[in-house]
Amino acid sequence: MTAPRPDAPPPGVRIPKRRGVELSLLVCAVLISVYGYAEVGLARSGAVPPDAARYGAGLGLLALLAHLAVRFRAPYADPLLLPIAVLLNGLGLVLIYRLDLETPNDQAAATQLVWSTLGVGLFIVVVLLLRDHRALQGYAYVSVAAALALMILPIFFPAVNGAKIWIRISGLSFQPGEFAKILLAVFFAAYLAANRNALAYTGRRIWKFQFPTGRVLGPIVAIWLLSVGVLVLERDLGTSLLFFGIFVIMLYVATGRIGWIAVGLVLASAGAFLVGSLEPHVHSRVQDWLDPFASIRAGDGPGQLAQSLFAFAAGGMLGTGLGLGRSVLIGFAAKSDFILATAGEELGLSGLTALFLLYALLVARGYRAGLSLRDPFGRLLAIGLASIVALQVFVIAGGVMGLIPLTGMAMPFLAQGGSSVVTNWVIVALLIRVSDSARAPQPDDADTGTLAPVKEGAS
Repeated sequence: MTAPRPDAPPPGVRIPKRRGVELSLLVCAVLISVYGYAEVGLARSGAVPPDAARYGAGLGLLALLAHLAVRFRAPYADPLLLPIAVLLNGLGLVLIYRLDLETPNDQAAATQLVWSTLGVGLFIVVVLLLRDHRALQGYAYVSVAAALALMILPIFFPAVNGAKIWIRISGLSFQPGEFAKILLAVFFAAYLAANRNALAYTGRRIWKFQFPTGRVLGPIVAIWLLSVGVLVLERDLGTSLLFFGIFVIMLYVATGRIGWIAVGLVLASAGAFLVGSLEPHVHSRVQDWLDPFASIRAGDGPGQLAQSLFAFAAGGMLGTGLGLGRSVLIGFAAKSDFILATAGEELGLSGLTALFLLYALLVARGYRAGLSLRDPFGRLLAIGLASIVALQVFVIAGGVMGLIPLTGMAMPFLAQGGSSVVTNWVIVALLIRVSDSARAPQPDDADTGTLAPVKEGAS
């Protein structure tokens, strides 16, 4: 008997590589970004920016180099992942350039382009050098040790905007937590792949729930304490929710028990409530979330969240048009935390929906790649990486729109932030590698490009 992979064609059918589709979509992504760049110039000064061609050539060159790396090292990878990343990155550069026109003393687009170039460079390095994602499984404990070190480092540096999540040295700054989330995803995937049976089928049954042994449950409690510790010491609600959310999602995928979702929500809510009540910086953000217009009634003018809500309201269905909004009034975080408000005001609900659909498609293709794999580590890694993007979008969009308290995280690819854009490109590179493994033919038929039968019980 044979059991073909869920996402694979029947045996003997040639698997299309679809690199031509990827290249066509990349051309469209670059053209859309260049059009947005030109539209900003036309709206602000009545002329196309003189460096529009150079911007398009630079973005196109980066996209082409990334495409060539995928074509030669991951020929069976999902053809949608790279174009979506290029389009989001390109639109982010357009929005940051648009806000730069309002802040002549704070130019960020050029720096963001440098970070984007570095991110694409790391993307190419990962695709070229990492031939098999399973090699990462052997570095599980090295990954968690490095992640802990990166998370602890900002505690010894001064707080920035109330949160200790940045390291600033000689005018340069980066956010170690951005790199730590990838390392933690590798560790979680390796740990859960090795212990999924113990988590799902062993332990003591209490009422309708089955709890694993202390040896297996210990790391889960440690992760919860770590998340609360990050929240207390670094005053960063977003990173804490992200770390714990990733682990709960991967735990549910590994065990198939929905009870872990309930346990995770209870623990996360308890930790957030305690710290939100006791820690002044987090408490002030909760108060702003509960009543964003309190400062207006007090005569102090609108705060950042109120200005963000005003920007979304001004955008309406179709938006004011690129370059014609007033979201710069939000203040110093307009290019980072609140850049989504600029998109909402100038592109409207329709443009904002398109952005969310791009993120949803990126996450869905990551999940699909993971579910198509047969090795537990690869499946959990792909789902964990895709969940990082999903959780970040939810946490950031929810905060900017008033759904949850504000956090200091950056919208993937869109917002100003070198650490964020670099790590997101690494995430896409790993998803590319996993999707290539999921779609590639078996070694027996690699020379023909067809799928070999999978023996029953193969792992």
